[in-house]
Amino acid sequence: MPAFSIAPVLVYVLRRLVTTIPVLIAATFFTFILVDMAGDPLLELRFATPPVPDATIKAREEFLYLDRPTLERYWLWLTGIGDTRGDIGILQGKWGPSTQGAMDIGQEISERFMITLRLVGAATVFSLSLAVITGVISAVKQYSVVDNVLTFFGFLALAMPVFWLAALIKEAGIWANQNLGTNFATIGATSPLYYRMEGWDKFMDVVLHLVLPTLTLMLTGYAAISRYQRASMLEVLNSDYIRLARAKGLPNRVVMRRHALRTALIPVVTLAALTVSGALTGAVITETVFRWRGLGTFLTQAIAEYDAFAVMAFLVLAGVLVVLANLVADLLYGVLDPRIRYD
Repeated sequence: MPAFSIAPVLVYVLRRLVTTIPVLIAATFFTFILVDMAGDPLLELRFATPPVPDATIKAREEFLYLDRPTLERYWLWLTGIGDTRGDIGILQGKWGPSTQGAMDIGQEISERFMITLRLVGAATVFSLSLAVITGVISAVKQYSVVDNVLTFFGFLALAMPVFWLAALIKEAGIWANQNLGTNFATIGATSPLYYRMEGWDKFMDVVLHLVLPTLTLMLTGYAAISRYQRASMLEVLNSDYIRLARAKGLPNRVVMRRHALRTALIPVVTLAALTVSGALTGAVITETVFRWRGLGTFLTQAIAEYDAFAVMAFLVLAGVLVVLANLVADLLYGVLDPRIRYD
């Protein structure tokens, strides 16, 4: 067996990252155009009663770079090269001015990013784990009572809107706290005394606040993947090489773990990368319901205020996370399928 070399993998990763840059730029360009066309952030000022002086409106336009053409604004937002005040240019780490008073977009992003990341990360891990387990069980127990029950709950989860499921789980948590003596946190990402806590207490405070929002995103994310896992596992179990492995007398657990499951996971990996995108989308609603101060509520506030640069900041981070998730998925193909090479 040839020795594993990390060099081809690194070359592949760099090549993928380089080819992804034009895709991200194109995505940000079209998104910027759509966000710019969505509305006028100074509309209330223009039609305020009593009328706001024209000089005030003009100063506000200059502050937000609204006195520039759309293409110039995009160029300034992307590069920061041109006639600016030094507060814009994402390639220079400057997110641009905000319509929301003196809010620093970069500071807000840095404070909220880890809050959303732990929610999205936990939901992705648990939804994928649950999807693989239930998909495999359904395939092995095809058409049994267990399969029918798992299929029912899978389709039920698919049919539930995220906002309704989040509200339902939140109310269930409140009921459990009042009637069963549980201690589920239903509001916020941490308690008000979080920064005074230490060690285990601090960790448990984060966990208790994670349970209900993670459960919401986990249930909405696992259902579709579990169906794909079931279909993929059934196809593998009916293949000739699985029959041959069993005919040779290999134990069933070896056949399932080393041969069937490994192969059945390959098509599911593609969907796993999309789970990150779905979790980010769901986090916007879930954070609003549970009143988390994360990127989800950051986006909803930015949209309400027609804050183009804040909306773009969220979309850039979301795009980078999705690209990284797809890159990880591509690398996992090589782990699951030895026929795939990166050199």
